Amino acid sequence: MEKPPVKAGERWHYEIVSPGVTQGERIVRVHHDSQTPYQHVMIQDTEAFGRTLVLDDKTQSSEADEFIFHEALVQPSMIVHPKPKSVFIAGGGEGATAREALSHRSVERVVMVDLDQEVVELCKKYLGKTHHRGAFDDPRLELRHEDALKYLENTKERFDVVIVDIPDPLEAGPAYLLFTQEFYKLVTSRLNPNGIMVAQSGPTGPIYQSDCFAPVAKTIASVFPVSAQCEAYIPAFSTTWGFVIGSTGPDPRKLTPATVNSRIASRVTEPLRYYDGTTHRGMFNLPKYLRKALADEKRIITNANPIFIV
Repeated sequence: MEKPPVKAGERWHYEIVSPGVTQGERIVRVHHDSQTPYQHVMIQDTEAFGRTLVLDDKTQSSEADEFIFHEALVQPSMIVHPKPKSVFIAGGGEGATAREALSHRSVERVVMVDLDQEVVELCKKYLGKTHHRGAFDDPRLELRHEDALKYLENTKERFDVVIVDIPDPLEAGPAYLLFTQEFYKLVTSRLNPNGIMVAQSGPTGPIYQSDCFAPVAKTIASVFPVSAQCEAYIPAFSTTWGFVIGSTGPDPRKLTPATVNSRIASRVTEPLRYYDGTTHRGMFNLPKYLRKALADEKRIITNANPIFIV
């Protein structure tokens, strides 16, 4: 198939998915393009995926499919917890992660700590209708702009669920120390009994799975008594995407579809478009190549030996 011709005046966003693979999206309109003290931020309308948030040239979410990513990230951990009341979010600038956590009736408090205030304000301005549906205005949400790692080091508060929704570990980025064994040990000390952590953990396609996902899974398994891995296909990311859960108690793999559906019906106030009992079962049934990559992985990520992706 021939590549469609680029017309005069057209603008495209080209994103390196991995060395040798690039995805291109035709841009309809650029709403914002700037450098914050921490990262480059672009908010644009694209022909294929609608409005998208791009940080350091990596797509973080899109209007068309952000619900897949955010429901896959948040809902399994919230559903497996017996009764989540307090939630900590590291990152989550769009507000969509907070939206999913706040959709649970039992939740009394959400602390969201995102370092880059400028990005959050831009998300409020440009992504509010699609992404957060009032999450930033919910009185249960406490929004702070500081280093999430330092916040957890200094707080005495304990949480039922910790959600790590930060950018990939880029060498020049602000997030790589939140992918380490030291960070996950800190998280365990800030969890209540039966507490659960989940981290977005990078792509899981057959040429990507060892870049981030497998070592993150190995590292979390070295800290938590229960660890579980799942994935979802995100079209805007051009690959399946991985999420790793660390639990001090309940195991999400043991939930039946009927139990998941029952808990959604009794707990969740907003309709879900992606996640239900059948989806839950599928997310945790990883393909053979991915199970092998996890079994073969030897790396433990530490402050002294971090990982970086392209």
